[in-house]
Amino acid sequence: MKCPHCKSKKTTERSDRTELGYRRYRCRNCKRQFNERTGTPFNRLQLPTDVVFLIVLWRLRYKLSLRDLAEMFLERGFVFTHEAVREWERLIAPLITQKLRKRRKGKVGNSWFVDESYVKVNGKWHYLYRAIDRDGNLVDVRLSPKRDKAAAKAFFHKALETTGVCPDRVTTDGHKPYPAAIKAELGEHVKHRTNQYLNNHLEQDHRDIKQRYYPMRGFKSFYDASRFCCAFNEVRHHFRPRSCRRKSLSLQAKRRLYRDRFAQLATMVGAA
Repeated sequence: MKCPHCKSKKTTERSDRTELGYRRYRCRNCKRQFNERTGTPFNRLQLPTDVVFLIVLWRLRYKLSLRDLAEMFLERGFVFTHEAVREWERLIAPLITQKLRKRRKGKVGNSWFVDESYVKVNGKWHYLYRAIDRDGNLVDVRLSPKRDKAAAKAFFHKALETTGVCPDRVTTDGHKPYPAAIKAELGEHVKHRTNQYLNNHLEQDHRDIKQRYYPMRGFKSFYDASRFCCAFNEVRHHFRPRSCRRKSLSLQAKRRLYRDRFAQLATMVGAA
């Protein structure tokens, strides 16, 4: 194992281990000691890596409060407070978002559907820009305090960077800033359609984030809201069993996909 401090390969494994059972090493080059989690986001956590990862994943995926998670894991012998869950989410959720965005780059369709939903932050309504392709796959998500041309341009610019795909067609509602934002960021060759009925499946797709957001009774800060909404949508898309809207899968196939994708995500984050 390389030394996380000087990157030297001249390391030796010690006979003892940490309290959580992780292997300890000593670098012969810089004379410093370290363990398996040194230099990772999971360093100095007082619980095993896989447990903390599972707590954050359940926080993002299911309708569980911070206190619910603390009570549930208390039955398994892990004692922590709801504030610890909040700190772990701040630490690990951006890492999950980054890994999943990188994994799905270049894998979206050329027909996008764009719309906004509402999220309350510190008592004020903000706009959550979301886009999916024809098959229902996630394109991108961005939270904005305003609903104007600058916000629309920023969303399309971010979507291009995230996906690496420029669409041939974009469907939106009749919001006036969209045509200019599409031309400025995506190009004049992109066909723009404005028909609210064509966006019905995206309106239905908003339901998951709304249902997850309502029990939380809003967010206290813009950064927390943006981080949670992005991570929630990325995790939801990662565990989405169907690659297209009309695809049918058996319950056994869904369970197998869930296990496989859970293992993939744990490996990507380094919690396996």
